[in-house]
Amino acid sequence: MADKNVVKAKKAERRRRRVRGTIAGTAQVPRLTVAKSLNNTIVQLIDDVSQVTLLYTATNSKAVSEKLGKKTKKTDAARIVGEELARQAKDKGIVQVVFDRNQYRYHGRIKAVAEGARKGGLKF
Repeated sequence: MADKNVVKAKKAERRRRRVRGTIAGTAQVPRLTVAKSLNNTIVQLIDDVSQVTLLYTATNSKAVSEKLGKKTKKTDAARIVGEELARQAKDKGIVQVVFDRNQYRYHGRIKAVAEGARKGGLKF
């Protein structure tokens, strides 16, 4: 019988490939990708044509951690991360992005990042 963690990892990789098969970012319309760990939410804007990360921010980055309080919930922190990335993107002249949720379902922290980015002025 296969190890439970191996099966979960294979399913996650299959979901990730399925989502990424339809999404690609360019310099004008980069890919907004979201990753999460137990404590942090990481967001990047990626140009897939030249394979470069244009912008990066996370809950443990200096700009975001100053805005967070001690008792901030992870979902609220993810929304702030989305707003901060949108602000940085607008400073660089980026207004249109494609959203890459990776293998995660569109709810919770992933949805909060998307809402924060939309509130900050990014268009999906």
